[in-house]
Amino acid sequence: MAQKTIAIVGGGNSSEAEISVKSAFNLKSMLADSDFLIHVVFIQENVWVVKDETGDISINKSDFSFEKNGKKICFDCVYLTIHGTPGEDGRLQSYFELIGIPYTSCNVFTSALTFNKFATKSFLKEYNIKTADAILIRKNDTIDSNQITKRLGLPCFVKPNNGGSSFGVTKVNATDQIQAAVSKALEEDSEVIIESFLKGIELTNGAYKTGASIEVLPITEIRSENDFFDYDAKYKGKSKEITPAELSEELTKKCKDLTRNIYNALDCFGLARVDYILSENEFFFLEINTTPGLSPASIIPQQIRAAGYKEKDVFSKIINEAITQKKEVK
Repeated sequence: MAQKTIAIVGGGNSSEAEISVKSAFNLKSMLADSDFLIHVVFIQENVWVVKDETGDISINKSDFSFEKNGKKICFDCVYLTIHGTPGEDGRLQSYFELIGIPYTSCNVFTSALTFNKFATKSFLKEYNIKTADAILIRKNDTIDSNQITKRLGLPCFVKPNNGGSSFGVTKVNATDQIQAAVSKALEEDSEVIIESFLKGIELTNGAYKTGASIEVLPITEIRSENDFFDYDAKYKGKSKEITPAELSEELTKKCKDLTRNIYNALDCFGLARVDYILSENEFFFLEINTTPGLSPASIIPQQIRAAGYKEKDVFSKIINEAITQKKEVK
């Protein structure tokens, strides 16, 4: 059987581009002994290049191929590691659908929906999934800080509605801090979500699909040295991550069942990671990440190892699942 050629796509147009590239190269190293021929592709605005040992090679956008030594190379599957636009919000998914290349993340609709925090929360409420109370603010909206704190209380969180890695996120402790926090979030996105504060334990749980079954990984508890799990806590070692989380058997099952239900309700595909707050023995959904980080500092590789799996085997399964599903659709 011919060796499959896989593109690991990193970069993107958001503040998360640097993290995405780390994810791409770390995934390549985790797949080093796999049966695949791996190339890292960097995409940012109009720059689409293969990061080859001989230098950057331009991608032909008409069919996502490239030429090396006079030979045209096409990809059998794409593994998206872009965090943020255009790899997490459905844009690249649309492109790969149009040209017929299998990819490992959620479909176009699910990617677009889950990239929007407020829309995802609204969608999941129909499934009786608990979430923090929230308000959506758009760029030109008038902000009444007093009304916001009257409804949500203090402290509260101000975040870009679309985005991740805690860029532009502020924990607000006083009403007069809201305006500045919204301005900061608007530097990252044209929409802002303001959420009520939930006191409790921060947890995150990964899952992926193989065949008809959803494999739920061990849960991770996050203990941040900072006010919340911000960029420094995530990527500069200012947090303690406990995998598996020190939960009772009952709560562990409850969380994993909830992750499975959310994954299924949103029609996810590939790896996804769901973030929660456990407050008074109830799980509150925070957000879902459909292209979770895979850098050496990321949580998903920890969860895979804690499950007793090899990273290479899990990611190989996900890639093969994407290729198989595409064949079945045809």
